[in-house]
Amino acid sequence: MAFVQGDPGAILIVEYAGETDAEVRSKVEALEARRARERFGYAAHVAHDPAEQQSIWKLRKAGLGLLLGMKGDKKPIAFVEDTCVDPRHLKDFVPRFADVFAKHDTTGAYYGHCSVGCLHIRPVIDLKTPRGLEQVKAIADEITDLVLEFGGTISSEHGDGRARSPFLERMYGPTLMQAFRRLKQAFDPENRMNPGNIVDSPGIIENLRYGVSYKTWEPKTLLDFSGQGGFAAAVEMCNGVGVCRKKLEGTMCPSYMATKDEEHSTRGRANALRAVLSGRLPASEFTGKRLYEVMDLCLECKGCKAECPANVDMAKLKYEFLYHYYQANGLPLRNRLFGRVARWSALGARTPRLSNAISALAPVRWLLEKTVGIDRRRPLPALALETFEDWFRRRTPPATAPRGEVVLFHDTFVTYNTPSIGQAAIQVLESAGYRVVLVDRKCCGRPLISKGMLDEAREHATWNVARLVPYARRGVAIVGLEPSCLLTLRDEWVDLLRTDDARVVGEQSLLFEQFLLRERERGLTLPFPARGRKALLHGHCHQKAMVGTAPTVAALAWAGYDVSEVDSGCCGMAGSFGFEREHYDISVALGNRRLAPAVKAVPADTTVVAPGISCRQQIEHLAGRRAKHPAEAVWEALARP
Repeated sequence: MAFVQGDPGAILIVEYAGETDAEVRSKVEALEARRARERFGYAAHVAHDPAEQQSIWKLRKAGLGLLLGMKGDKKPIAFVEDTCVDPRHLKDFVPRFADVFAKHDTTGAYYGHCSVGCLHIRPVIDLKTPRGLEQVKAIADEITDLVLEFGGTISSEHGDGRARSPFLERMYGPTLMQAFRRLKQAFDPENRMNPGNIVDSPGIIENLRYGVSYKTWEPKTLLDFSGQGGFAAAVEMCNGVGVCRKKLEGTMCPSYMATKDEEHSTRGRANALRAVLSGRLPASEFTGKRLYEVMDLCLECKGCKAECPANVDMAKLKYEFLYHYYQANGLPLRNRLFGRVARWSALGARTPRLSNAISALAPVRWLLEKTVGIDRRRPLPALALETFEDWFRRRTPPATAPRGEVVLFHDTFVTYNTPSIGQAAIQVLESAGYRVVLVDRKCCGRPLISKGMLDEAREHATWNVARLVPYARRGVAIVGLEPSCLLTLRDEWVDLLRTDDARVVGEQSLLFEQFLLRERERGLTLPFPARGRKALLHGHCHQKAMVGTAPTVAALAWAGYDVSEVDSGCCGMAGSFGFEREHYDISVALGNRRLAPAVKAVPADTTVVAPGISCRQQIEHLAGRRAKHPAEAVWEALARP
């Protein structure tokens, strides 16, 4: 939103095209001269850069998502949002439109393609009340009359459908409507195809998903859903638009991309949950096997939290569902193994060579597959011969730290599997002048949360917050390396604990790359070499959903890399998901969609970078390349002579 000046009530975006750059610029200059002369609009911003233009259009698109994600029972309803009149009438038509809203005690959000007179205006209405249904009928009726008065149409871009079919006879007249009916009868004599659309339509408030008879029950949740208005309201944020059914770009929804089955889309899961909570299915189904099957292929990637127009957080809904499901049906052994991976890693780290040798034995892998369903085709992560904490204790820290303290929240995987990542981060931070502190922490709880073990995850969060909050309240940054772990501090800990201490810790928690960029803005300089090396970045799903990959790209660019990102979606590993026998094939299919081919296609001298341990495991398994963490790539650049 950098181009927005002040707090405007509306934004008009005008785009010009031409044969030459000079021609386009002259048109823009002429408009700005006229604007200044005639004094319409208090400010203007001219954007010639293609990247900035794209950013502006993305803001327009994102605005609809924010609108659809409105909390509470009042929602922006799309039933008069496709009107069109001659553009010269807009200055009279729009105020009259607003008068209709005011008359019926509501408001709306206004979008429009003003150059062709097409308006997308959605009144905010609670369909669960008699008053809301009255508003829908009255507004639809009066807006239809208003459109006809100006010689326009009620269906300009999005088609007629159920919402506008009841008013088409007023648009077209009885003669044309009778022709429509005869055509329908000729091609569909049994009225099987979209009955009620266009002809013989029921009233506008028939067949609504929500109405005065719609009621939901609210499960008692461990996670905090108050920000969404409760668990049922969080489910109802899904408005059915179906963006989760995309297949060619982005992250959401990985399982749908693999199976093409509606059941495995975010919308499909929301509809299943809604059916149970609204009484269409018995309440006992909330802990039933069928709903578990619907939720099972959710990879908890959080792609929907960022990419769904309504920001539905299906991962959070799944965590809560799994908690209730396992409370009712018992917790499987595999969940105990994966959820408590930190405990088993600490035990194995006492004899790492022996542990690695045993876990690699074919009979052991066969036994794990047969007893707990850990697929033998997936390599298990090896334990390091020296833990990160042991290395940290035996090293000699710098004598001075002119830039103060920073807490490194060393996750389970850095501690026991990839200490080289933690070592690289320490070397960068200490070279930059920071004193790095480790706290007596427990696992962040991410593995526990993903397996529905929320009680235990809350205990971990309580322990960790108590040890981190003294630093957070002093303004000391808490830096993490594994996105799924660090972002748990900012997201799930707050929902699990619901305390000010948890919120303060979350506010002070940053990914390694975010911290570097923040400190550069505060004057940090580092002797990085000039650009020259190339890097291919695959971002972690939680990172993309909550903070974006821009900080990683910027940090790598600062370190001298020419960075390209692969629009690879979810890598398919999703923590333990890719290890599980019933999920292995889908995991591999997801990894082979875009990620593995992209990695295989880059030259050997290109540094492959992936912040997430799951992503790095998948890349090595499917593409045969070792991907580096951003901290490793930054340290290599800093240490290069």
